[in-house]
Amino acid sequence: MPAKKIVTKEIILQAALKLVEREGMETLNMRSLANECNCSTQPIYHAFSGMDELKTEVAKKLLEEFYLFLENEIKSGRYPEYKAIGMGYIRFAVEKREFFKYLFMRRRVDDHNFEDESYDEATFMIMKNYGLYKDEAYKLHSEMWVFVHGIATMFATGYLDWDWDTVDEMVSDVFLSLTGNKNGGNK
Repeated sequence: MPAKKIVTKEIILQAALKLVEREGMETLNMRSLANECNCSTQPIYHAFSGMDELKTEVAKKLLEEFYLFLENEIKSGRYPEYKAIGMGYIRFAVEKREFFKYLFMRRRVDDHNFEDESYDEATFMIMKNYGLYKDEAYKLHSEMWVFVHGIATMFATGYLDWDWDTVDEMVSDVFLSLTGNKNGGNK
């Protein structure tokens, strides 16, 4: 008798991430995931109580990947810390389109903890690095986020495909314009 294939929770989550990355979150269901795992739906139902729990776990993994993506962009040293977040956000939209669409291009009625936390972190970073008061830093981040999100959304939807130098320059130009070039041209 051949050995029984064991499909673990982690294997299922990794398969779900592959499926979502390739085809989008809307294609994730028990049958498509079972096909991706090359198993029946039984192991999936054994590992998860249902689609709600599975999608919650997948969303957590997507958010972890997003934060890791930003962390790596900051660590790369290509940009000052705050700019690295914006450039990482855009790069995530380019390289992980379906993940970006799910995290940032859907209606979320009760899912505001992420935005509140990331806004607080970015506001603090601006205060620390550029010497602005909290209200000024919050406003600057809000204006930059609208701009950066617009570019990221256009990349994620295939609306545009600019070269990276153009994006880099535009993000710097808008930042310097919004800050009135008060910070000695720190791009």
